[in-house]
Amino acid sequence: MGTMKLRIEQDDQYKELEIHITYGQKDKLIERILSFLDTVDRQLSCYQEDRNYLVNFSDIYYIESVDKKTFVYVADAVYQTDLRLYQLLNDLQSSGFVQISKACLLNINVLENIRPLFNSRMEATLLNGEKVIVNRRYLSDVKEALKGIR
Repeated sequence: MGTMKLRIEQDDQYKELEIHITYGQKDKLIERILSFLDTVDRQLSCYQEDRNYLVNFSDIYYIESVDKKTFVYVADAVYQTDLRLYQLLNDLQSSGFVQISKACLLNINVLENIRPLFNSRMEATLLNGEKVIVNRRYLSDVKEALKGIR
């Protein structure tokens, strides 16, 4: 694959954002860019104590289900949502989320590195230094998702 050229310009005449993408062949990178653009402004309704928040899909690091409660982790905060993991997975898959264990969905875009642990499990380190475990059963899904971005 060749290099990607990025041209950004500000023009005060424009009242709305216009994004123009030119490519030769549609490959995994183009598909990822398009799906990212499609979801970059999508938000998840969350709460923290008694305050409601709208959290951008792209800001979410991972989502974990604990004791029938669903927690949404961003770089430096934790929220809760009333939605269940299985309900969220469908919506979030196109934004680069992949299931890494029975109770956890990971945003593949915040993955710093991944290393093997004992008994075929993997430890994923995220951009904020946090670590999560990838269970063997979901390893192929993670590898497949990684192919699209590496």
